Amino acid sequence: MTDTSAAPELVIPQLIVGLGNPGAKYDKTRHNIGFEAIDLLARSWGISMSENRKFQAVFGEGRGPHGEKIRLLKPLTYMNLSGQSIRAATDWFKLPPESVLVIYDDMDLAVGKIRLRLSGSAGGQKGMKSAIAHLGTQNFPRLRIGIDSPKNFASSDKDTVSHVLGQFSKAEEQIMSEVLQMVLSSVELSLKQGISKAMSLYNSRSVAADNSLA
Repeated sequence: MTDTSAAPELVIPQLIVGLGNPGAKYDKTRHNIGFEAIDLLARSWGISMSENRKFQAVFGEGRGPHGEKIRLLKPLTYMNLSGQSIRAATDWFKLPPESVLVIYDDMDLAVGKIRLRLSGSAGGQKGMKSAIAHLGTQNFPRLRIGIDSPKNFASSDKDTVSHVLGQFSKAEEQIMSEVLQMVLSSVELSLKQGISKAMSLYNSRSVAADNSLA
């Protein structure tokens, strides 16, 4: 009989997806930090990105930092329908869900922190709800980037929408630029040694604010 409690196999991403909303009015908003992460990976690895109508996305493929084949995807479906685009790409390339790494914003995490996980629920994030629905499983890795919750903790839905669709403050911008470098490093380690190794090194790290910009 197979021991199902054995350690999971090495999980190495083959498709990296950043969640966000298309259009200039959403540029640089908290909700679009997943798009910014993909842009940084593409620049760092020299991968050219262009619109792919089949996937309803901006898409690029090339080689990662260690020579492995990697694909990058920014769905153009708007956040709530992100799963359509992800499923189109996984079907086309015949990729299993566990080879898809999804990068997105998380209000439950402080600015300056990231969290890698091998699986889990959507946690209220509508793009992830769509991804789980279309992939038919929660068992795929994800990298959450902290964007903090609205300052008013008794906030309404309206406050939440204003927060996620708002832009980072000057102090937060400096932190996020360092956070994105941490995302790059953690993804590069994931490609070389697997998601679990990157989790053990990066989930406890944090980028602190420079008080001179507060």
